Amino acid sequence: MTVGPDPQSAEHEVAVAILVRDGRTFLAHRHPRREWYPDCWDLVGGHLEPGEEPLTALRRECREEIGIEVQEARALQLRSFDPSIRLHAFLVTAWDGEPVNLAPHEHDDLGWFGAADLPGLTLADPAVLPLLLGLLGGASAGSDVVE
Repeated sequence: MTVGPDPQSAEHEVAVAILVRDGRTFLAHRHPRREWYPDCWDLVGGHLEPGEEPLTALRRECREEIGIEVQEARALQLRSFDPSIRLHAFLVTAWDGEPVNLAPHEHDDLGWFGAADLPGLTLADPAVLPLLLGLLGGASAGSDVVE
């Protein structure tokens, strides 16, 4: 079973949204038939298109995958456990619309999770756990906000 991109391949740039509301964060469950990182929970987001800025990619991915319009996003420092992925993470605290699954071929479930829920989940990138816990007040973040 393939779990992720080949570490020997070129770097993949990915923008991800950390949606936070009422002390919970939003995650999407990757479909079990996905080629990369199947059957696990992940942040909403995706690859940057050629020449696309990270924030533009984030807004596009949120619109395409969960039907929201990002209003407020703040860049965060986050390094993936996978050296072939360069993450551009954004804390999103304001958006228009309610998240719905517009990409059922990519995600088979969506959910809101509190800090106590997160350690029990299989995450696509375990490196996000300390940051999520820190943002939700469940532990030290271990990552810094980029102003």
